[in-house]
Amino acid sequence: MTDFPRIKSRQTIDISPWMTVIEREVEFAEGAAPELYHAVGQQDYIAIVARTPDGTIPIVRQYRPALERFTWELPAGLVDKGEAAADTCRRELLEETGFPALAVHDLGSFAPCTARLSNQLHSFFVACGPRAPDAAIEPGIEVRLVTPEELAALIRSGEFTLQLHIGTLLLAGMRGFIDLAAFAAGK
Repeated sequence: MTDFPRIKSRQTIDISPWMTVIEREVEFAEGAAPELYHAVGQQDYIAIVARTPDGTIPIVRQYRPALERFTWELPAGLVDKGEAAADTCRRELLEETGFPALAVHDLGSFAPCTARLSNQLHSFFVACGPRAPDAAIEPGIEVRLVTPEELAALIRSGEFTLQLHIGTLLLAGMRGFIDLAAFAAGK
């Protein structure tokens, strides 16, 4: 067993309450000059494929400063310190769509980007109860209920572009919660 690669040093630089930069000095072989690598450190986040009582999928539209435009996405959010990811799932779904979670199914936790991000994405499928008529939606979020075919059209048009959420849809299909063939129907 080899002792390489090995971390020679690690420094964390706080950028904001939501992000740090982690600088690592990595030695890949005995006597080799260490190389610097940087990663973004942030809280874990969740993504939710939900199905409403009428069989539609709630998606949300919001402004994303990183892209400088509005995008359609799955309901999602950051896991608060000390909060279980499944609890974040329930909370974010209600805050962003007004739909309560009846059954939460864990689809798995994965690395969003193994090269640059140090956090995990926790994906869930949720069977929803009816939305309360007076449900308060988080400010700045627009909710739309779509069929799988409509969602596939949004993906193909580039209006739904978040690859991590497309991966969450794939996980839901692989586990039998949604019919991926319906996404291919509108080729």
